Amino acid sequence: MARKKIVAGNWKMNMTPSQAVALCAQLKDLVVNPDVDVVYCVPAIDIVPVIEAVKGTNVQVGAENMYFEEKGAYTGEISAEMLVDAGVKYVIIGHSERRDYFKEDDALLNKKVKKAISAGLTPILCCGESLEQREMGVTMDWIRFQIKSDLVGVTADQVKDIVIAYEPIWAIGTGKTATTEQAEEVCKGIRECICEMYDEATAAAVRIQYGGSVNAGNAAELFAQPDIDGGLVGGASLKADFGKIVCY
Repeated sequence: MARKKIVAGNWKMNMTPSQAVALCAQLKDLVVNPDVDVVYCVPAIDIVPVIEAVKGTNVQVGAENMYFEEKGAYTGEISAEMLVDAGVKYVIIGHSERRDYFKEDDALLNKKVKKAISAGLTPILCCGESLEQREMGVTMDWIRFQIKSDLVGVTADQVKDIVIAYEPIWAIGTGKTATTEQAEEVCKGIRECICEMYDEATAAAVRIQYGGSVNAGNAAELFAQPDIDGGLVGGASLKADFGKIVCY
């Protein structure tokens, strides 16, 4: 059974609530594609207005982050239960910016993955290498370490429903894009890693996105690869071009 493509926009720290509602209205008719799951991963303050703005459309809403505790004295954090109650369906976990700027390690991310799953959220689990790591030839070693660490204690049935996003750090926000061959090679390697950890059926079910300067010009070629099941889109998700990516 073919895996359904999934295209998620990662808005990062952009869009005030009023701007977010306006963007949803602009994109509404541009992101209709029955063959693609469309997700807007938005800043926490935008979640409620965006969920209202996309009601009745094909768009689902994701969060950009969450904490693994259910509640308590964790000032500034947001829980999985809060997200679910608001209507959120997906959550990005382990984005390179969270790993780099906010020093989130794999032990923490593993807790977040398991909490998201138990709460009924679909994790979009990010992995990827730096330019230095790629040049050292340790790309797959590093990514396999991330995947294996982040999925400790996660069952095969749970893994089948998560999304993994490969994001070469050197291609995020730089305008550089991994070649189609580079992107497919790593996404295939991720699938092989899942197969080794679990089994072929699990590996075949997992959806793997490419994230790293995906745009209207390269989406079709990237998404045509056998192991690339869509994209985690940054800057291009904040403009009309996102519709061209969804309807590649």
